[in-house]
Formats: sequence, C-alpha cells, structure tokens
Amino acid sequence: MAEKVVLAYSGGLDTSVAIRWLKEERGYDVVALTVDVGMDRSREDLQSRALAAGATSYVWADVQDTFVRHFAFPALAAGARYQGNYPLATALSRPLIARELVAVAKAEGATAVAHGCTGKGNDQVRLDVSVQALAPGLRIVAPLREWEMDRESEIAYAQEHSIPISVTKASPYSTDENLWGRSIECGVLEDPWQEPPADVYAWTSSAADTPDEPAYVEIGFEAGVPGALDGVATDPVTLVKRLNDMAGQHGVGRIDSIEDRLVGIKSREIYEAPAGVTLLAAHEALEALTLSKDQRRMKARVAQEFAELVYNGLWFTAHHRDLAAYVHSTQRYVTGAVRVKLHKGTAGVVGRKSPNSLYDLSLATYDKDDAFDRTAAVGFINIWGLPVRVQAQAQAQDDVDGPPA
Repeated sequence: MAEKVVLAYSGGLDTSVAIRWLKEERGYDVVALTVDVGMDRSREDLQSRALAAGATSYVWADVQDTFVRHFAFPALAAGARYQGNYPLATALSRPLIARELVAVAKAEGATAVAHGCTGKGNDQVRLDVSVQALAPGLRIVAPLREWEMDRESEIAYAQEHSIPISVTKASPYSTDENLWGRSIECGVLEDPWQEPPADVYAWTSSAADTPDEPAYVEIGFEAGVPGALDGVATDPVTLVKRLNDMAGQHGVGRIDSIEDRLVGIKSREIYEAPAGVTLLAAHEALEALTLSKDQRRMKARVAQEFAELVYNGLWFTAHHRDLAAYVHSTQRYVTGAVRVKLHKGTAGVVGRKSPNSLYDLSLATYDKDDAFDRTAAVGFINIWGLPVRVQAQAQAQDDVDGPPA
C-alpha cells in the first residue's frame, strides 16, 4: 500500500504539477489540501483540478475567520510591517497552513506533507519550520527543490500530462492571495526598473481611475481589535472584505518594494493590501492617542521584531509568545474610533477619538483656556539642559561649525 502525502494545494501551476510528480516519481497517494484563507477560487473547480491532476482525495479547510482573528489581527495589533512596507499577508498565512497540513496528515495517517515552494523563496522556510515545530516526525517533501524544471518546463509538463492550469507563457505571474493581501511576482516584475503592468493588479484601481470624490470610513476598535465599520458591529472576515473593496476602489494598498528575503537574496515584490494598509494606518493613529511616549517608542521596536519573526517563519516559538504577550498588554486601552479618508491611493487618518485618550485639550490649546503652566518651562529647560551645560564647560567644543570636512 502506497504511503500518503498531504500536499498544500493552491490550484496553481506549481502544486498542480506537484500532484502528478509526487504520484509518478515518488509513488505517493496524494491528498490535496486547500486551506482557504480568503482566496477567490471555487472549491469545486479546485477539487476537480486536483483530482484530474492525479490526487487520491481532496480536502477543503475554510479557516478565514481563524486567519483574520488569530493571525492577521494580532499582527495588526503589533503594527507589523516587514522592512517598513510589507503587511506580511503571505507570511501570516503560512503557519496556519502548516497547522492544517499537520492536522490532516494525522487524520489521514499520512507519513509526509508536501508544498509547492521553491528552493530560494521564504515560504519553504516558513512551512518547513512550522511543521517541524508541530510534528517533528513528519517527512517534508518539496518537489520544486528536487526537480529540474523551470517555469516554462512546468507549463510544458502540465500540457503533456493534461493537467489543467490557468497560467500561460504570455501571463507568467505567480500570485498568492488571502484576506490580508495579494502578492504578485515573476515575469516582467523581475526587472526592478520596469513599472508593473496594469494587468498585475486585481484588487486596486490605478489612482488615475479612482473617484474624484473621497470616501470616508469610521473604524471602531476594542482593545486594539477592529470590530465596527461606520458604527455597525462587523465580524472580522466581513470587515476585512469590505475594507478591501472600499479602499481598493480608491487605489489604496499598492506596494512595490525591493525586499530582503530570508535566504539572502533581494527580490522585487508587488503587493495589494487595501484593508491591511487602511487598518494599520487607523490602528497606529489610535495608539498615538492612547499610548504614552515610552510605550510607543518601545512598541516600535517590538513591531520590527514581530515583523521579522513572522517573515522568518518563527510563529510557533517561545519568542513569539513573549512578544505577543507584550503586544497584548499594550492594547488594553487602544479602544475608540478612527475616521479614514480614502482618496487617490491614500488612506489618511482625519479623525480619532477614544474614552482612554491621553490628549488633553486644556493642555494642548493655545487659546485663553490654556491650563499649561508656562512658568514651569524655564525650570524644566534648566534641568533638561544641565548635562549639556556641564559638558560644554568641562570640554570645550571646538567643532561648533560641525565635524571637519
């Protein structure tokens, strides 16, 4: 009896070819598993495609709510953007996909799991390390690290074996999508000098084609978690979908970046993340209102560390639990509403309010109701500048005009 392998199946070129390869070259019975984290694909279509490619059985796991609630929103609370740009959509989905792979492998009695990641991408690390953390005894098979096929060869292989695929040589983009964002690479995008063609985008309009009139949306947060749109309580999946549609229509969420991959190479990445970009802007604005200066400074450091951890595939680690505990603590008072203006590719915060606001109008105003004691400023400046004066008196500063040329 053949051993079983559970393949993370997206329905794309790589995983469709991988089904036949695992069956014919490695002798596995292949269980194709699609983990639905918000992809715009038909379950029936993917199932028929997987079975036509040679899968023994097919499993669909709808984890959209889990993905948003327990992966995307915690990253939002952390303020996580990789290298200041990328909202980590693909990276956030991988530990959840790995968790589902392990669960199905145990249920099916499989001895291995497989994925369609390349040998020089980040996803291979994220999936492999996550599986190793959750089920060290499972074998991991990665066909794209073993076979000698390039992308054109894969297409030819699929056509030769009558494997249904949607990619063509004329449209060679590799895409990945979930509720938190969409990534596009390959083809002309590999030249960082070339502007991305219009056809790479699916969720966002060009700024030139967006409405001339802006749209406004009010986002309600409770302890750092978004839960309302325009005053109406909204479940996580619906909230993200609506923001993707609304912000995308106004061109919000396009990201074109040069990124440092975990494996040591630079890559050009195109992303669409309308909801993610909008929510990150809103959440950051609410934190500015409710966190102290020291909390904000420390949290910025944690945000970078959190983003690196997610990007590098270390979700199932003690380090992640420690960072998550700190982030959770910071969100206790991040409750309120933020009004965002969506216009010509931007999501600009134009209003914010909170019952826990640290903004005190009587201290901030310059009008007659000003309660700030300006007479205290001189004493404060004297104490604040004391070490500067001491050093200036003890160590003559000869370079007052700046360092030597």
